[in-house]
Amino acid sequence: MTAEQILAQLKELGQESYKKVIMKHGIQEPVYGVKIEEMKKIVKQVKNGYDVSLKLYDSGIYDAMYLAGLLTEPEKMTEKQLQHWAEKANAPVLREYTVAWVAAEGPHAMKKAMEWIEAKDEQLQSIGWSVLSNIVSLKADADLDIALLSKLLKRVIKDIHNSTNRVKLAMNGFVIALGTYVQPLTEAAKKAAKDIGKVTADMGDTACKIPAAAEYIEKAEKKNAIGKKKKSARCL
Repeated sequence: MTAEQILAQLKELGQESYKKVIMKHGIQEPVYGVKIEEMKKIVKQVKNGYDVSLKLYDSGIYDAMYLAGLLTEPEKMTEKQLQHWAEKANAPVLREYTVAWVAAEGPHAMKKAMEWIEAKDEQLQSIGWSVLSNIVSLKADADLDIALLSKLLKRVIKDIHNSTNRVKLAMNGFVIALGTYVQPLTEAAKKAAKDIGKVTADMGDTACKIPAAAEYIEKAEKKNAIGKKKKSARCL
């Protein structure tokens, strides 16, 4: 399937009712309102999705940009392409999920994550923290720089309440990810969550709630899920 054929299919699959729902989560026009379950059906029809994903992302249409993240081959994405995707992302979902997922699964994950958390642009910062969360959910503990992650955890404790909305949420997610996926840092993450206390942020006109890091980690412990890694960052 070509990018043009996929765009035409997405337009037909759009639902006005779903569009209204996702726009409350910061999605901007142009958007068709295609449900993710429908996008996954398209993924199964496409072979070698890397090239078509680049065209879909550059369409600027939200549904196509999200689908591009599911279709692409992260190992082929260059640093320049990742930066382009990050700068073009115009919604929290695209930044903290689509771009973060793709970056985390590729060879430039840690380098881009560290660059982005140091960026002046808060939107890039939120991507960076989200990439870090995904990296620790995928990589074996033996392959992680535990000392660096511990240092970043201390930084979150210090900075989270003074950070902007989406950065604050991404940092909270990082604490949860460390506590859940990195066994050597579970206790440190639990302590950090308690030191941080309640995290507040504007969730807009949605029913979304900010997950309490300490409770989330404790639930994972009760399920014996601590340290169990994911096969993929992307929701395929």
